[in-house]
Amino acid sequence: MIKLIATDMDGTLLNNKGQLPKNFFNILNKLNSKNIIFVAASGRPYYTLENNFEEEKDKVYFVAENGAVIMHGGNELFSKFLDKKIVNDIIEDSKKLNHCHLVLCAEHKAYIQSTKKEFITEVEKYYHNYDIVDSLNKVSDDIVKISIYDFEGSLENSYLKLDPKWKEAALITVSGKNWLDIGRTDVNKGEAIKFLQNKFNISEMETMVFGDNFNDIHMLQSAYYSYVMENAPEEVKKYGRFTAESNDDEGVVRVIEDKILEKYV
Repeated sequence: MIKLIATDMDGTLLNNKGQLPKNFFNILNKLNSKNIIFVAASGRPYYTLENNFEEEKDKVYFVAENGAVIMHGGNELFSKFLDKKIVNDIIEDSKKLNHCHLVLCAEHKAYIQSTKKEFITEVEKYYHNYDIVDSLNKVSDDIVKISIYDFEGSLENSYLKLDPKWKEAALITVSGKNWLDIGRTDVNKGEAIKFLQNKFNISEMETMVFGDNFNDIHMLQSAYYSYVMENAPEEVKKYGRFTAESNDDEGVVRVIEDKILEKYV
């Protein structure tokens, strides 16, 4: 029996317009009534994820910032921060990259320096609370994740330039066509799911997860019922045991309805 369901957001649960499936809250309430834990696991910050679920947010466990923060009911269950020296060194290295702009992600807000209009538009899709600062090096807040928006494409540009140097000290992950995420080596969505599995004594066989991108790989490896979205890159699909229909075809809720909820009818 499935006791925990975790899903990525962008490209997975959300459609390409950033919307939840039409009947999602009905599905969430049914899962809640069956004591099945629902987890939203995303590179998004917690305060943005809360907005996605509105008045039903207390029925969701939030794995935010690729696993650096876990929240439920407004309470923090887990958090880990990047070493400040690593943050400052990566800021300096990023200045050598062409067409790349940084977001420093703290628990309660984000910090940016670039005021490029196209960059701000992308930031506001995911970071609903941010400050524009004169220097990222002067940010004193504890940082849970660094994100880079790469206008040339993260896999083709910034990943190739940063990963060789930083792969031993930080986890460098392509999280979207233009986004690169940098976090601690001991932090990822998979470790966050394991934290919740241990907390509630739930096994991999009792866990179902959904993902579509490289930052979902560890999470896909944390569950037996691992679903990769049809719209995922081919390189990611090999990490799932099963395939779900695309995010625009509401693949996540279709699997939940067919494989789980129908058993309760």
